[in-house]
Amino acid sequence: MRPGRMPGGFNINEMMKQAQKLQADMEKKQAELAAKEYVATAGGGAVTATVSDSKIKALSISPDAVDPDDAELLADMITAAVNEALTMCKEEAAREMGKLTGGVGGGLF
Repeated sequence: MRPGRMPGGFNINEMMKQAQKLQADMEKKQAELAAKEYVATAGGGAVTATVSDSKIKALSISPDAVDPDDAELLADMITAAVNEALTMCKEEAAREMGKLTGGVGGGLF
């Protein structure tokens, strides 16, 4: 049996090369995704949330959205905008990593 070959013709060296390429591709894609920004709005644009790498980067609140008598509505709009932007971020990350792994990973990405 030649070096690197396993029973049945399985080549461990080739498998290691493929694993290293997959790892490099995943690291590159993770860096691309971390640099990307996702923007979502709520309340007809009264609140805008920008996230990147699953972190809030910016939050914009229209002065018209600030009603001292209804702080709960403002909080709801902020929550909705931030959650939507984070969902967009996570869904794209899962979709892009799934393309690289062929869907293998059980939701790790």
